[in-house]
Amino acid sequence: MTKLNTNDTICALATPPGSSAIAVLRVSGKDSFKVSGKIFTAKKKGFNIREAETHTLHYGSIGTKDQIIDDILLSIFRKPHSYTGEDAVEISCHGSAFIVQQILTLLLDAGCRMAQPGEFTLRAFLNGKLDLSQAEGVGDLIAANSKASHKLALDQMRGGFSKMISGLREQLMQFASLIELELDFSEEDVEFADRNALKKLLEEIRSEVQQLHDSFAEGNVMKSGVPVAIIGKPNVGKSTLLNAILNEERAIVSDIPGTTRDAIEDTIVINGLAFRFIDTAGLRETGDRIETLGIERTYEKIRQARIILYLFDITSTDCMEVKESLEEFKRQLGEEGMKDKHFILIANKIDRLVKIPRHFRNMVEFECIFVSAKRKENISMITESLVKAISMDQAEEGVIVSNARHHEALSAVLEALNDIDEGFKKDIPSDLIAIDIRKALYHLGEITGEISNDDLLGNIFSRFCIGK
Repeated sequence: MTKLNTNDTICALATPPGSSAIAVLRVSGKDSFKVSGKIFTAKKKGFNIREAETHTLHYGSIGTKDQIIDDILLSIFRKPHSYTGEDAVEISCHGSAFIVQQILTLLLDAGCRMAQPGEFTLRAFLNGKLDLSQAEGVGDLIAANSKASHKLALDQMRGGFSKMISGLREQLMQFASLIELELDFSEEDVEFADRNALKKLLEEIRSEVQQLHDSFAEGNVMKSGVPVAIIGKPNVGKSTLLNAILNEERAIVSDIPGTTRDAIEDTIVINGLAFRFIDTAGLRETGDRIETLGIERTYEKIRQARIILYLFDITSTDCMEVKESLEEFKRQLGEEGMKDKHFILIANKIDRLVKIPRHFRNMVEFECIFVSAKRKENISMITESLVKAISMDQAEEGVIVSNARHHEALSAVLEALNDIDEGFKKDIPSDLIAIDIRKALYHLGEITGEISNDDLLGNIFSRFCIGK
């Protein structure tokens, strides 16, 4: 985002482009009423837009003296009681692309300029209507595609996370003020701060920051969806299973082994939580260069996955082969790569059996579900198992961090707090401890935007859609 003139009056389409029943255009800035008054004619006689009360709706036509474009509803928002904190107008018109373009042209001719992506929300931030974390919550709310991601974004937009960060900053500020006071009287060797009390306060702050930091693992899953990799040997029915779970023909199904050369992804929402399914290339030794690349990507996807559905053909696979395959995964991924992975074994093609072999029923060490992907038998058991595999207890209580930028800042805060703790243990001078306290305060301030720069703001708000 290039440096913007926030004194300009801006306009943009706030609803998605294309034909629709209605469209909404936004105008914000000091000349919003002046600009809108040039092109709006109210049905009510004697109406003066500059005297209209805030949060009122007015019916009339929009256009020029020579041509009426449309009959519209005009919403008035007086500063600071608007989304941006500025004087603002919203125009609700019919959703014809031609009408929208004509109205935008009239607004530009009357003195507006087109808004950049995220500029309305940027102005809300600059005018103190939202802090930076809340502004990012707005973007997440627009992108939410499940109940879980919607709840996270709404909580963040309403300031739940911001209040917690502000509370932590306030505690640290008290901490810092006592240390700074000692520095003012350093020559007199005076201690204003009870070191035991400070250590206790530090531990409380660090515990809260650590909890927020650790919640990112769940928060990121809730926001982006749970990555689920479907793996197994060629021609065991992985693509058929994906189609059955999604209830649509998403992947190509063929009896020819090695048909899937690359990962196929799609998302489904189950019980309010999004799951991102990845159908991968079959795992086998092959001389085909393209298929080999596909298998390498399969292992990449397995590393990224939270849940792994290992699919095998029950008519031609025994327990020992399944165990050997799992051992191979452990070898390929390593101890770190296997961390936090949840394996679910899926025995496919039960429609070809008279009864399920007893030795598979005795696989108590593994969770094993018996299905027919072709006939869509027992598919609901897989979706039920997926939901159980993801613990959502934390989502019901406390604040959850779902933003990577916030997680990175919290990591820096933890590092500074650990340095303060080490400083106390080694009895280092107060001025060095004060440096680490300032670092922690700085990184907490980065989250809410109390400390920010143009590059950071540009990076955040440029990801928003135009009109927001």
